[in-house]
Amino acid sequence: MYSKSYILLFFANIVCALMIVFSRGMEVKADSSNLTRSVKLERFASLERVITYDTIEQSYCIRATDEDVENLMRIVQAEAGGEDRRGKLLVANVVINRVKSSKFPDNITDVVFQRKKNVTQFSPVANGTIYRVKVSEETREAVYSALYGEDVSEGALFFMARKYANPENAQWFDSNLVYLFSYGGHDFFKR
Repeated sequence: MYSKSYILLFFANIVCALMIVFSRGMEVKADSSNLTRSVKLERFASLERVITYDTIEQSYCIRATDEDVENLMRIVQAEAGGEDRRGKLLVANVVINRVKSSKFPDNITDVVFQRKKNVTQFSPVANGTIYRVKVSEETREAVYSALYGEDVSEGALFFMARKYANPENAQWFDSNLVYLFSYGGHDFFKR
């Protein structure tokens, strides 16, 4: 009746048809599987966008309260308000160097308002200018730079405006301290 080759051809066609049907079904499943995976990947990507990382906050080179920072800004403005950024930075550096030194008080406010033999260390404290100044943005920036460690002072612990200094005080600076350099209207010294 039918030859072997026709029967084999018939079964081969059936197998091919089944393979086509199953492969198309698998393609649809594969597409939906890929969509699911794609959605999952998008969710992971979204999660990555909201992950927060710890940031390293820069800290001051010395311990300082808000009051200390305000007093440092005021003394820098009062002493060096007419100076450029570097002149302001130098005055801030001197105050910070004193805080770091064992020869002076250990915080900014006490350094700024220190009295020796009933004499203040900074003339704006004695004459009240420290309370009347309006702190400029340049002074704020210079003070924060000093607090974050920028130091151009060569270790200076003292400064004076020779132009305005009492000759007796100027003589004391010259006789008892080591002159470092002059900048703007100030001479800078260390012990």
